[in-house]
Amino acid sequence: MNSRVNKEVPAQESREKWFRSHLLGREIELKELYELPQQELDLLMAETAELRSDIGNRERNIGKFCTAGYFLELSRIIDKRRLES
Repeated sequence: MNSRVNKEVPAQESREKWFRSHLLGREIELKELYELPQQELDLLMAETAELRSDIGNRERNIGKFCTAGYFLELSRIIDKRRLES
């Protein structure tokens, strides 16, 4: 990571929190969202939005449902910042 990115990652997002992405074929840590190329960020947003849109996912795995929501919202914030800069 470069020093610019390190300064952009808030402390609460530096904690170990991860999401296993099937579209990217790997686990993504929350702090990695700031470094993902736009194409991968787009795929992650699509995957997490799909998980969140199926209410049945909440009943099957509340932890993954909540984590997907957190990753989705942070990805949207990062995406918006990139578009504005």
